[in-house]
Amino acid sequence: MLSVVKVRQVPRNALTQRHPDLRNEFYARVQERGAVPDVEARLRSTIVQLKETIANKNEELARLREDVPALVRVLSQFTAENEALRQQLQLPAPNVIPLRP
Repeated sequence: MLSVVKVRQVPRNALTQRHPDLRNEFYARVQERGAVPDVEARLRSTIVQLKETIANKNEELARLREDVPALVRVLSQFTAENEALRQQLQLPAPNVIPLRP
């Protein structure tokens, strides 16, 4: 049986490369259990949820990007109409007399 060793701040890949026996024993124990650890199952379900969220956000972003040209056209049209209406009004110049010439 393997004794428990406290390892601090050692990257996992370095540990498994230097001690393949630990890695092999770990995977053997996982296989003996015959089930996926709860932590791994939770992480996998979280990953699936996050991937769905990313896909939904990408679809929404694509729709928004498609809407931008149409919105720009409408804004341009409204600006032109606004300018035409302002020209139709053509208010007379204000009757202001300066105090000092």
